[in-house]
Amino acid sequence: MKDMMIGVDLAKNVFQILGALRAGEIQFRKKLTRKQFTAFMARQDPCLVIFEACGSAHYWAREMASLGHVVKLIAPQYARPFVKRQKNDAADAEAIVIAARQPEMRFVAPKTVEQQSQAAVFRGRERLVHQRTADVNALRALLYEHGYVFPAGIRYLDRMTALVEDEASDLPALIREECQDLLARIAEKTARIIERTAKLKTLAAQSDRARRLQTMPGVGPLTAIAVEAFGPDMAQFKTGRAFAAWLGLVPRQHSTGGKVRLGRMTKVGQADIRRLLIIGAMSRLNWLGQRTIMEGSWLSRMLARKPRMLVAIALANKMARQVWAMLTKSEDYKVPALAVAA
Repeated sequence: MKDMMIGVDLAKNVFQILGALRAGEIQFRKKLTRKQFTAFMARQDPCLVIFEACGSAHYWAREMASLGHVVKLIAPQYARPFVKRQKNDAADAEAIVIAARQPEMRFVAPKTVEQQSQAAVFRGRERLVHQRTADVNALRALLYEHGYVFPAGIRYLDRMTALVEDEASDLPALIREECQDLLARIAEKTARIIERTAKLKTLAAQSDRARRLQTMPGVGPLTAIAVEAFGPDMAQFKTGRAFAAWLGLVPRQHSTGGKVRLGRMTKVGQADIRRLLIIGAMSRLNWLGQRTIMEGSWLSRMLARKPRMLVAIALANKMARQVWAMLTKSEDYKVPALAVAA
């Protein structure tokens, strides 16, 4: 049974599994309910179990590991090319096993309960921000329909609030009531966002890794906790460039015949970490952040000849490589010029 591989196509109620030897010989195909699957895997000798990295995969990875199995998660886009002809659950389970047998295949690291809990709080805050933005846009559109134009952005919410509360304005009574309801919803979501932000800052303060990351300029508590929650173990990346490529902070290649063609940023990796690193990079390039840029440095030379957004992407790539170095070496951030001098 040491040579046994079991591929599992996860679902809400019925799982399709396929057992095969590492050489490729299929041993069994089964369709099991959730309870049957747990009982069946408990009876199996320790073997390699492969899931697609989809909903509930990290939970089942921990459950199978507790039963003594070795668990690997494979990205769905890597298993899809191995589906033969028609797409169904049985074919998916077979494709998962075939993909896992490839010697060059890359796997997804299972998340811990702590990582998933942190990610839930982070995503909850992001969801509230999106909902508040929708309410602000609805309020702005409602006022626009009655002759009042406001620029986009929550920074103009005070001006809109003053207009709604002004009894001398010519807003109809029903529109005023609707606007007041939107303002109440926005205030309620703002309070919840502040609460979630404080919780994330507390989580970041409790983690030594997150504290270390915050020593880097442009990295705050939200970025640090995003790396904690969504980032895998940095030891699985050979270099910082590999981590930056995993985040999608590298140009898309379409090279052939020895001619290198580089395009826009790939955006194929973890979106939350990538977005926050770019925001942090932009904060270092604004009018206040530019005061701290050393004359003649790489960053100042880039700013002199390239658009600011392009420089921000390049800086975010550099920050990702520095994050990898800091976490793999367990060191705080070092200013490049001082590090070279040392």
